[in-house]
Amino acid sequence: MEFNKFRIRSYEGQSADRAQVENLERKCEVGPSESVFLFTDTLGDPICRIRNSPMYIMLVAEFDNELIGVIQGSIKVVTVQGHPPKDLAKVGYVLGLRVSPHHRRKGIGSSLVRTLEEWFISNDVDYAYMATEKDNHASVNLFMNKFNYIKFRTPSILVNPVNHHSLKISNNIEISRLKIEQAESLYRRFMGSTEFFPNDIGNILRNKLSLGTWMACFKDDINIGPNGQVPNSWAMLSVWNSGEIFKLKIGKAPFCCLLYTKSWCLIDKIFPCLKLPTLPDFFNPFGFYFMYGVYHEGPFSGKLVKALCQFVHNMAKERKDEKCKIIVTEVGGRDELNHHIPHWKLLSCPEDLWCIKALKNEGLSINTFHELTKIPPTRALFVDPREV
Repeated sequence: MEFNKFRIRSYEGQSADRAQVENLERKCEVGPSESVFLFTDTLGDPICRIRNSPMYIMLVAEFDNELIGVIQGSIKVVTVQGHPPKDLAKVGYVLGLRVSPHHRRKGIGSSLVRTLEEWFISNDVDYAYMATEKDNHASVNLFMNKFNYIKFRTPSILVNPVNHHSLKISNNIEISRLKIEQAESLYRRFMGSTEFFPNDIGNILRNKLSLGTWMACFKDDINIGPNGQVPNSWAMLSVWNSGEIFKLKIGKAPFCCLLYTKSWCLIDKIFPCLKLPTLPDFFNPFGFYFMYGVYHEGPFSGKLVKALCQFVHNMAKERKDEKCKIIVTEVGGRDELNHHIPHWKLLSCPEDLWCIKALKNEGLSINTFHELTKIPPTRALFVDPREV
């Protein structure tokens, strides 16, 4: 196939487009190896992962009336230290690049990325960024070697299964749900200067997929006062119901993995008194909760973070109709939260690769870009749940 025989256009959302995009998604595995990978079921809405963003687009590559490639992009305003004015920048997020296995290495992926960047530039975006697995050599080669993206951060993706058993939370810890106005105020006050903090945090908190924000403190400590006082040790986080918009499913796995899962579930049914941490059945479609905006302060706040995670686990367990089988969060690679958030190493990813690229050649933007890519992170990284 010659380069000029396929064309790039916007996704039109018609039934024919939806069916072809879903079919393409099924053909393209996502995972760390040839033996284990995930399929994404978008529940009939291929743009579900970007629909809640302030601005978004999906582009498709079409050849002979067949969709052979897709890419998605979203735009928002976030905190970028040192970027004028007011440390705010407009960024474009690249995700969902898929090319049909039978049409790869023919320039389709490059054309999709190039066209998406042109859309970013036309909307005055300062920086484009993307996330991929560090072992995804094709993606790394495309973005870093061909399009000059630079390694930005390597956050950790922490995954914890939802067990059949409720987790016990310490009696001296109080967990309370915050009003949206309280949550927004605290986030802007304590996380407003963190990298990539979204300027429209209020819209995220008010979104129907955001199940709420909770704060934990010790019962003998003070609560939030009228003048904005906070406890000596405290923690907070919010929960996003990703399973409401798409489901995941393991498409293939070694026989030993399947046997282990089934055997472990059987043991738990026979001996429920042992309260074993069960590994859920990942071979049927499942949803997940994403914990975002995880923040803590104080000498004993690590225990409070753990208690909040246990609270979210119990909440997911009680809502059985949601088929929520895992709880996911993403934190900075060097963040001490890694030690306080319960997770299974078997399911987690210690290094997710974020890459960034400056789309403007102005002096201030370039200087800020160099600072971003060279200086180690000094604050937590805010991961927007709309981009998970």
